[in-house]
Amino acid sequence: MPRQARVKSESGIYHLVLRGINKQNIFEDEEDRKRFLETLDFYKNKSGYLLYGFCLLDNHIHLLMKEQVESVSQAIKRISSSYVYWYNQKYERCGHLFQERFKSEAVETEEYFLVVLRYIHQNPLKAGITKQIRKYLWSSYQDYVKGSGITDIDFALDVFSTDRTKAVALFKDYTSENNTDECLDYAEKVVASDKAVMQCLHAMGLASISQLQQLPKEQRDETLRQMKTIAGTTIRQLARMTGISKSVIDRV
Repeated sequence: MPRQARVKSESGIYHLVLRGINKQNIFEDEEDRKRFLETLDFYKNKSGYLLYGFCLLDNHIHLLMKEQVESVSQAIKRISSSYVYWYNQKYERCGHLFQERFKSEAVETEEYFLVVLRYIHQNPLKAGITKQIRKYLWSSYQDYVKGSGITDIDFALDVFSTDRTKAVALFKDYTSENNTDECLDYAEKVVASDKAVMQCLHAMGLASISQLQQLPKEQRDETLRQMKTIAGTTIRQLARMTGISKSVIDRV
């Protein structure tokens, strides 16, 4: 079946989601996130897009962009190719990092633009990564409240008020509102991070995966049973992390 063509935005503004291939992590540490933001900033000049919002999570990225000189598809190809080349060099790996086809939706109205921007900034909150939006360092929220960074903040803030101080205050209030926003027909599932799984392992007195593998069968199986109760974890994830087959983990 041929791929469905992307919906063309009359405004040129799109909400984009880039995911790691097979849901794998795109970022392992702070350096990776900083590198991706540097790449976003670099290609703003080359591709000529405006960046209204972003949020970097472990295995996916949200972007709110306006295409101008190049299409968003061309811009994302530049960004992803550059970052993947650097990432593969750093981690001595090869091959794809992102899913081949990113998700996108056209943003045509001022009202929906603000909804998408709020959705992006609330992503870490709704995913349980942080309890306060302002404390999450890897989204454009920081640029909006501090007035500096790689984000083109004027367009959104001017919607709230032409007085910048008042606009920022209104932006903060709007972003913190409780809501049921769902964008891109894409509701984030609660997914346990690898870090959360390792923290569970450590809490059970095991310092490493190798220690788990060396446990007597009954003790190993009991440990696996407890790991399976972590909210958002999957059999596939546990098999990948522990080196124990999916069929074994599924049976315990």
